Formats: sequence, C-alpha cells, structure tokens
Amino acid sequence: MARWFRSEPMEYISLIVNEDAAHDCLADLGNKGVIQFTDLNPDLTPFQRRYVSFVKRCDELERRLRFFTTQCENFELEIAMAGSIDGFLDEPLVNAQGQKESGAQLLEHLEGELEQYEGQLKELNSYSEKLTTEYNEKVELQEVLEKARRFFMTDAPRLAVSELTTGNSAPTAGDREQGLLDADQARDMDMRFSSITGVVSTEEKARFERMIFRATRGNCYVRFAPIQQPITDPQTGALTEKCVFIVFYKSPTIETKLKKICDAFDAHRYSLPDMDDAPAVDRMLTENAQELVDSRTVLLKNQDTRYRLCQMLATKVERWTWLVLREKSIYHSLNQFKADVSGMLRGEGWVIATELENVRDAVNRAHANMDMAMPSLVDHVAKPWPTPPTHFTTNKFTYGYQEFVNTYGIPRYQEANPALFTAATFPFLFGVMYGDVGHGLFLFLAGAALIWNEKANDEARLSEMVGGLHSGRYMIFMMGFFAVYAGLIYNDAFSLGLNLFGSRWEFEGQDSGEVEEGAVAYQPAGYGSDESVYPFGLDPMWHVAQNELLFFNSFKMKLSVIFGIIQMFAGTCLKGLNAIYFGEKLDFMFEFLPMVAFACSLFVYMIILIVMKWCINWNSRMLSATCLDPNGDSWGSDAYDGDWVQCDGNGDGTCTPWGYSCQGNDETADTCPLGYGGSGGGCQPPNLITTLINIALQPGTVDEPLYAGQPFIQNILLLIAFGSVPILLLAKPYFL
Repeated sequence: MARWFRSEPMEYISLIVNEDAAHDCLADLGNKGVIQFTDLNPDLTPFQRRYVSFVKRCDELERRLRFFTTQCENFELEIAMAGSIDGFLDEPLVNAQGQKESGAQLLEHLEGELEQYEGQLKELNSYSEKLTTEYNEKVELQEVLEKARRFFMTDAPRLAVSELTTGNSAPTAGDREQGLLDADQARDMDMRFSSITGVVSTEEKARFERMIFRATRGNCYVRFAPIQQPITDPQTGALTEKCVFIVFYKSPTIETKLKKICDAFDAHRYSLPDMDDAPAVDRMLTENAQELVDSRTVLLKNQDTRYRLCQMLATKVERWTWLVLREKSIYHSLNQFKADVSGMLRGEGWVIATELENVRDAVNRAHANMDMAMPSLVDHVAKPWPTPPTHFTTNKFTYGYQEFVNTYGIPRYQEANPALFTAATFPFLFGVMYGDVGHGLFLFLAGAALIWNEKANDEARLSEMVGGLHSGRYMIFMMGFFAVYAGLIYNDAFSLGLNLFGSRWEFEGQDSGEVEEGAVAYQPAGYGSDESVYPFGLDPMWHVAQNELLFFNSFKMKLSVIFGIIQMFAGTCLKGLNAIYFGEKLDFMFEFLPMVAFACSLFVYMIILIVMKWCINWNSRMLSATCLDPNGDSWGSDAYDGDWVQCDGNGDGTCTPWGYSCQGNDETADTCPLGYGGSGGGCQPPNLITTLINIALQPGTVDEPLYAGQPFIQNILLLIAFGSVPILLLAKPYFL
C-alpha cells in the first residue's frame, strides 16, 4: 500500500542504440511498460519523421484488417481469440515457418499476405454484386411475367400489355368485302391500351402511385401485386420488399412521363410479349426459370467461397491486429528518437527508478542478439522539465479504483494518491446511500460471480460495458458487501424491517392483536439498560411507527452529513501532507491552514453539535424543566438523572425535579436548572439546521443552546471562518 500511496519514483535517462537493433530494443521495452519517451523532434511534422513510411504502412494494414472484420461480421462469423495479450507480447518475432524475422521483414511479409487476401475478397465481392444483380433481375422478371399473366387472365381479359400498331395503308377491294365485321374489329382495336410493367420498392408504393396520378391527372390505370420473396440489395446485402406494378395508358406523352417517374423512383421496367400470345409467354417463363436456377447455383457457389475465405480470416484477424498495433507503436516511438550520428539513434525519456537495471539489460540483450559490435548506452541526463509523469503500480484489486480516480484527474508526480482512500471510502459511502440487505445482496452476488469467473473473463472477448464491469469486479463486490452491512444497520430488507433479535419496544395489546391506532410504544426494560438496546442496528419497531419517516430521514441525513464532512476534511488533510512532502510552505501556511480553520469553524462544529445532541439524555433534561405534583405518580421517576428535591411549595404547589417552585406562568428558561440562556435554557432539544443558519444570520443569538457559552463560542468560530476567506484568496498571490 505504501507504493500505492505515492507514485513510483522516476529517473530521466538518455538511450543510445544502434539503428538496426532499435526495433528489438523498443519491442522489449514496450513489453515491460516502464518507460515513457519524450519527443526529441518537436520541430518536425508527422510527415517529416524518420519512420513515417512504416507508420503509413501500418495504417494501411489496419484498414485491410477492418475490411476483413466487416466481411466476417456480414457472415455473422465471430472473430476467434488469439490468446492472452501477455502471451502474445512474450512471443518472439517469427514468420509462418518459425524463423526469426526483423520488424521490417515481418511487416513486409504481413503486407504481402493481407494484400493477397484483400484482392481475393474484393474480386469475389465484385462477382457477387454482379451475380446478385443478374439474379435479382431474373427474379423480378419471373414475378412480372407471372403477375401480369394472372392479371390479364382474370381481371382484365380485354386489355393487352404490349403496344399494338395498326397499318395506315388504304383498304383494298378484298378488304371491303368484310363488311360490318371489319368495322367492329377496328373499333375494338382502337380501345386497346398500352402498358408499362416493372418492379418498385414496397416503401415507395404509395408515393409512386400518388406521383403517377398527379403527373397524368388520373388518366392511367395502375395495379400492384406484392412479391412474396424479399429481394437482396447487391451492394448492402439488405433484404428489400418489392412489388410488381402495371400501368395502362393511351397517350405517348403519358408514356414519356411514366418512364421518367420510374427512373426517379428507381423502379425497374421490363418489356413483356403480347399476353394474347400464350405460347410466347409460356416459352419466356420457362427460359427465364432455367436461367434463374443457373444464376442461383453460381451465386451460391460464390457465396460459399467467400464464406470459407472469411472463416479462415476470422481465425487470424485478431492476431494480425495485435501485430500491426505493436509494430505501429514501435515505429511511433522511434519517430521520437533523433539520429545524431549515422547508424545510431538517441532517445530520452522517463523510466521507473527501480526498473532502470532491467532497462539496461533489455537494451544490451537486444544488441547481443543482433551481434552488434557498437555498444549501447543508457545513462542519466538532466531533466527537461521539473515534473515527471505519474505512474502507480496496481493489481487486479486496486486497478478499478485507480481508473475510477483517474476519470476525475490524475495525481501529479509523488502526490498523495486519493485512490488509496477511495478503495475504502467509496464502497462504504455507497453502502450508506444504498443500504438495503435485499438489494445489496444482489449486488454482492453479482460481484462474487464476476470474481468467480475472473479467469474465464480475462481470456474472453467482452463488450465495452461488460469489460468495465469486469475491471471493477472487486469494487462491485465491496459495494454490495457494505450495502448489506448498512442495510443491517438500517434494518432494511426490500424496505421491510427484520426482527432478528426481538424488538425492545412493545404496544399495549400487541400480543392479542388489539393495538389501537395512535397507540404509543413503551420499553419494558429501563432506559439505558442492556435489555433496552437492540443488539445490532435500528429496532424493527420503527418500521411500523407513525413517525418512521421523520426518524429515518433525520438519522440518515445526519449520518450522511457526518461522513461527508469527514471525507471532505480528510481530503484537506491530504493537501497538507502534500505541502509538507514537497516543502511548499506557502501552500501549507496560506492554503491548508485557512482551509482547516474554515472547515473546523463551520463543518466540524456541525458534527460536534450532531454528536452532542445524540449523546444528551433529553428525557432527563426536559423532565428537569417540567412542573410536577410532588404527590403524583411521576414524582421520583427513574427518567430523571439527578436527585429529586422537593420545593418549599410557595407557588402553585408544583415543583421541578431539582426543587424549583412553579408559579403557573413560568417559561422553560426559568424552570430549567442549566441556565444556558435562550428560550429553553438548554432543556429543549434544538433544531440544528436553525442553529447553524443563525450562526451567520443572527450572531450571538442561540434560541435553544446545547451547552453553556454557546453564543460566544459560535461568534469566535464565525470570525475565524470570515477571517480565513481573505487569507485563502489574497495571501498566496501577494507573496508570489
């Protein structure tokens, strides 16, 4: 825990390596994760860096890998796990034949392999798009033929689909012999309509029909028939519902408008034979059906080939992705090095002090493996800026809390780490807020399940949300534990009381079930005795009392105020510890001390008042200011802590327990033996909210004091609070 309280000590070093061994050096150092390089080429743009070509090649490989991933997702193939990242980083750089390769060779080999697979996949996708388009056209044509024939055979036997042309030549003598029969046939031919047939999307059906009606002013007859089988989009692969349409018209002008409307709605038009020629229609249906079968066979073969290729790629994509990310990180770090001497690279950076020797060993080992005669150099240099980076060594328990604190801000170098205290306070305060045995138990079991499946989840591919839950599994477990603990304190289980040890309060007639509404509970045992105290938590009788809400709200609010102020004050104390550790006298004198003075004069004082009010026996105090008949049953009660003294009886015959003779019109301040002032003299429980507000609004006035001299003490605290504010705002800027 001491290492977690303050960040690891850092040292600034200079690293000089041979250019040929630089890749292996950084690969080993990256595996250790103990060094952070500084950029020695700040004046160069990213495109002027030494290894920018390698970074661009890695970007291109990442693009190809994203393409492979997308194709695998289209087939709903799950990307296979490549093992653990730690195991991958420990593996040497080897090719498919097991031979050791340099980073450049590995990158070149990977480029060739991915380029080959990308070419194959793109070619297959292009063929698939063309085949799908042809297949869709044949499916649509088949549907148009069948729907049009059914329409002409059943709904409109007198209408023809194709345009009928008539000759303009003069009738011959033989034609005149036909008589009235020819005239009737000519009139019949004049009533024939032209038609356009095709397929349009079902979503566009209403708009398509409305546009035709408006453009032709209702001089068209439109019929639709749905296609039962969805049509696959050749580009996106999405299934689209479509329907067949037939539009009948007479005018060539209308035909031009209809064709433009079809093009605007991306409707496919198909030319059909004369529906009166049944053999021609049947022949076209048969030929198209055969072509449809052949096209489907080829399309399925293409799809199977693509599926098998993506299936193979799914087993390698993740490992390739890790390889590319590692290489890109290495070359990105090498871009921060400077080539002062030909063949040598110099880098500088921060390293964890305890890992300096391991860094030297890794650099020397990388040069030895490359048989480099030129020795490497790792040495201390002057720090370029006074504040090193912050690094905390965490484990699987502390990692979640450290990440939680980092979301608010990362502590500066060697500063006290709030995550150490967060590991204890955050789950506890959550339990105070979420205190319920039932609900907390669910959270506790969820955390226990995550811890139980820890190894399996470490090796599994988790979504962003599940991965976050896995990282915070110990936090969830502790939150559930403290929620159960606080629930036992509140005696809450799904908002119901638990009578685990038997209530210390009773109602008249509760054994026979004859408790009257508004009855007051009493304690069989004496006040303050062991038998009158519930062993753990709150008495379950409070859950059935009429003042339950008032009591629980007051208790939980005051408890939350106490814990909140303690946590806030602890944070202020950490600031003081940081000022002492770094030797910052101005911060300690003019920030920490005024903060402590301000917090103590208002907030810590609030805690003191709350605790004092809890600890005082108000039954005894209020009874001490109550006028009682000395001969009555209440006289001599055990509720009064002091000695009972009978008065001289000069008043109305009643006395207070301490011997004051009541006059009948006495104020509480007169009958109270404490004499603290105010309206109650100290014998009435104060409203703390009003007391705290009046510290600033009515200085020197306390209506219901808790102790003697309270107005004077509160005036002193108010002056301290007001005096600390200008010191906080003005003192440090003045001295700086």
